[in-house]
Amino acid sequence: IEVEGTDAATVEVRAERIAKGATDAAARELLPRIVIKEDATPDRVSVRTERMGGIMIGASFEVRYHVRAPKNAVVNVSNTNGQVTLTGLNGKVTAHTTNGQVRGDTLTGPVEARTTNGGVNMDLSSIGKEPVRLHTTNGGVTLTLPESAKADISASVTNGGISVGDFQNLDVGEKTRRRFEAKLNGGGTSIELQTTNGGVRIRPRNSAAPAATDDEPEPKRLHDRR
Repeated sequence: IEVEGTDAATVEVRAERIAKGATDAAARELLPRIVIKEDATPDRVSVRTERMGGIMIGASFEVRYHVRAPKNAVVNVSNTNGQVTLTGLNGKVTAHTTNGQVRGDTLTGPVEARTTNGGVNMDLSSIGKEPVRLHTTNGGVTLTLPESAKADISASVTNGGISVGDFQNLDVGEKTRRRFEAKLNGGGTSIELQTTNGGVRIRPRNSAAPAATDDEPEPKRLHDRR
């Protein structure tokens, strides 16, 4: 699922249905069974993939959503097996997935991002008063934020380490291998970072290294775009 903030006042959703089977005929048979439900009102747009009944042997499917929404929109994204990518959004963002990463770039509003098997990587160009919560179980958490941000930062890990970049005005209250507490520029917005198996990295925006990608070769697939 990809969500991009725009200056337009409309929401554009492009869904790509992908069926995979042992043969082309099996994939073609599966494709029409992938059902996408839409619910649109003047103040809310909801799109979801319906669960597919029956037993699939040697076949699988996925839906890739590409969304363009107003920058200030409230965005709530839920995924199961796949990545969530958020770009250029100013409103409140809630993003959950199970097996996959949650990635955000140039966000300014409050963020709650959670996954189970995968990393959480967030770049905040500014922060407001509402909290930022980044959680995962098996994976790392990386946060970049402006050095001028005012925040109360709390980070914790179980199996992993915590790495903090060179911030100019960071008052550290606690720093151990598994826990980190600090106030940035006197404190302010609550920022909570947590993982079980993985590390936590906190970086000022001007020194953050590009995040690693997980590109893999694409198998042969049948595509249907709407």
